[in-house]
Amino acid sequence: MSAPQRLARAPVGIAVVGTGAFAREHLLALAALPDASVRWVVGHDLVRATALAALVPGARATTDLDDALSDDAVSAVDVVTATPDHARDTIAAGRAGKHVQVEKPAALSLEQLDAMVAATEGSGTTLVVGQTVRFQPAVAALARAAHGGEIGSPRLTHISWYTGHAWPGGWRGWQLDPELSGGHPVHNGTHIVDAAVWLLGDEPVEVFTRGLRTFSPEMESPDSFHIQLRTASGALATLELCYALRRRGELLRRMVLVGTEGTLTHTTSEEDDLHSDAATAPPASVDGALRTQVAHWLDVVRGDAPQIVTTPQVRTALATALAAQRSLRSGRRERVADVPGYAGAPAGAPA
Repeated sequence: MSAPQRLARAPVGIAVVGTGAFAREHLLALAALPDASVRWVVGHDLVRATALAALVPGARATTDLDDALSDDAVSAVDVVTATPDHARDTIAAGRAGKHVQVEKPAALSLEQLDAMVAATEGSGTTLVVGQTVRFQPAVAALARAAHGGEIGSPRLTHISWYTGHAWPGGWRGWQLDPELSGGHPVHNGTHIVDAAVWLLGDEPVEVFTRGLRTFSPEMESPDSFHIQLRTASGALATLELCYALRRRGELLRRMVLVGTEGTLTHTTSEEDDLHSDAATAPPASVDGALRTQVAHWLDVVRGDAPQIVTTPQVRTALATALAAQRSLRSGRRERVADVPGYAGAPAGAPA
């Protein structure tokens, strides 16, 4: 379809559920798209919801999700709330006949995720989970090369990912409580696990996790962790995620993907970026990922594109992250198949 035809179509009516910092980022990304029409911002605090709605001309604020779901002009709902609320809000939107995008981690259990899928895909709408890392330019390029056969069969990946920061006060209370966030391997680890499984294109079967409290020994949730992940074919992923850099927003990442016929690598240390005490500009390999993700979501809602992140892949990544959290607590290797409700599904490259 040509660009003039695309712009001429009626915008997709959207309700954004959530009023936190990341909900604001979603609103700004949606506001930049000519085919998105944000009609509602829903939150527990009307003052905050009103302030965010003011970022998008024509958007209204409410504390009642039913206000947005009863609006016939709303066809899609963007759920950007705390993880414990994802299932409730997604199921409500799905039952109202709306397409849904929900932030990661999609749920705190496979039972919750299955109910979310049943309420959306099972009823004829779509469910997209915000695995934003797949839309980062560097990760997308690695995946295209790997899935295109440039390195043969992937056998080994090593991802080291340092960012800042998760000290007391850096996150809110629910994020630090494993009962509410799922634990660090679930809350943030879902990103790195999904990236590794996507790049390897194989079913994860076993994980071992070690957590580190490098700067915040009193926190319930470790600021850093390492995961060793083994797949069904014997491929290995070594994953290191650290939220303890000194400056908020700082990022250092190295990725290596080794196959039977070659190796792919990427590091942010080779990119030009800007650091100051006031702000840190995102590296080019990361910048724009959220805008690309929400634009893709609208394509999925309209039926113009297949999902880059499918719900079977989301289920695999969530089960693996839950197994990693179990390993963090037990101090032992844990099988992904032992996560309650999990029955393995292929996790290869998307169609």
